[in-house]
Amino acid sequence: MTVDPPAKINIGLLITEKRPDGFHNIETVFYPIPLFDTLIIDIADTEATGKINFDCIGMDLAGVDPAGNLCCKAYQLLDADHGLPPVSIKLHKTIPIGAGLGGGSSDAACTLRVLNELCNLRLPNTELAGYASRLGSDCAFFLQQSPALGTGKGDILEPISLSLAPYRILLVKPPVFVSTAIAYSAVIPKKPQHHLPELLQAPVEEWRKAVSNDFEESVFGKYPEIGAIKAKMYEAGAVYASMSGSGSSVYGLFEEIPDDAGKMFPDCFVWSHVL
Repeated sequence: MTVDPPAKINIGLLITEKRPDGFHNIETVFYPIPLFDTLIIDIADTEATGKINFDCIGMDLAGVDPAGNLCCKAYQLLDADHGLPPVSIKLHKTIPIGAGLGGGSSDAACTLRVLNELCNLRLPNTELAGYASRLGSDCAFFLQQSPALGTGKGDILEPISLSLAPYRILLVKPPVFVSTAIAYSAVIPKKPQHHLPELLQAPVEEWRKAVSNDFEESVFGKYPEIGAIKAKMYEAGAVYASMSGSGSSVYGLFEEIPDDAGKMFPDCFVWSHVL
């Protein structure tokens, strides 16, 4: 069975408080974008030597341990409770790793969905969401793949009516890795004066003044090249631009993307699409 796990962007990301368990409560809007990995999962033949035959190809994989891949961890969670048959998992990565785009979480969520169907487990989405939350705070979002307000650790989801059509998105990821743990450690949580659903009711043209990502100040201070990408997007005519998650990717919403967008960001991953 073949599926295409999508990436997401964060529209606004507010760090509202630190929790007693050491994590942080946030407020963000997850929005799926048509940038996809490809995931192929099949039941393995009876002569398989292990429970998982995993193969991963694509970009940015240097130094990545396949055994720690979230697809394998998703299989192991379900297998522990339901005794799954051996499987073959092939993952073709297109979504950049360490970009704040949720690629690994999306791969894991799609693995849960495929295994549920392939192995005839008949688990409801609410139960799959429980497994997803054990794999990553944003993992459950990818079970639904439609715009959602994320609160708590990002795992409490509420559908939100939001469409970015007919804007075009330009996504740029520099060759920089931002540690999520370090990014959180440099942020001072604060209660927002206005909640995101209220702010996003304004026209997109007004978001620049009000819809922010709390990670940007500290991340841009440590990695000024990421902040420079956002500034360059506004110079190129973006209606709204923001870092996604804790970085390092930056996206811009445009009415028309400049023809030379790729040349504007040398040595970076650059992708664009109509939303």
